[in-house]
Amino acid sequence: MEAPKVKICCISSIDEATLALRYGASALGLVSAMPSGPGPISEELIAEIVPHIPEGVSSFLLTSRLDADSIAAQQRKTQVNTLQLVDVVSFDVYKKLRRELPGISIVQVIHVVDESSIAEAAIVSQFVDYLLLDSGNPKLAIKELGGTGRKHDWNISKKIVESVNVPVFLAGGLNAQNVREAIEFVQPYGVDVCSGVRTNGELDEKKLKSFFEAANIF
Repeated sequence: MEAPKVKICCISSIDEATLALRYGASALGLVSAMPSGPGPISEELIAEIVPHIPEGVSSFLLTSRLDADSIAAQQRKTQVNTLQLVDVVSFDVYKKLRRELPGISIVQVIHVVDESSIAEAAIVSQFVDYLLLDSGNPKLAIKELGGTGRKHDWNISKKIVESVNVPVFLAGGLNAQNVREAIEFVQPYGVDVCSGVRTNGELDEKKLKSFFEAANIF
């Protein structure tokens, strides 16, 4: 089995980006305004960090916006090469983003709640470049759209990976202690981590090193 891609999320500075890249991150997550959860930074700071991400590494903008015009405006301001949509959007949003932002990858987050997430993933996968399976709950009064530090049911994630025709990232409660098991069981294209490589909100080099050692085992 080929080693999975590793996305380090909640990057908050150029120094954090540099550290994650030093260990081999193939994608960095930059969190814009969210209703809850860790890691949001200003679009101005995201725009400062992006030029320090080398060609060949994906810069993910996590956005909770629901309309294509404001999502496209965020991309143009920050110059990321990948959009990670953390909430449910209409199919028209995907179509408009494709027209307005050619060459920009679209990742849709599926919050794995129960077996219904399998059908949701199958439908959405027809419109996007990647799926990312996470453990939020967009139905709460204050939406949880990522960064919960919780695992979800990997049995459902495994079924999604097996049933869709786009690459799938696995997120949600991953750390150096469980990422090997997650990779072997779910067999995702990539893994995504935020809190699992942080201490008191700061990127922790020791945890980062351990995570990469565990994730890049094949």
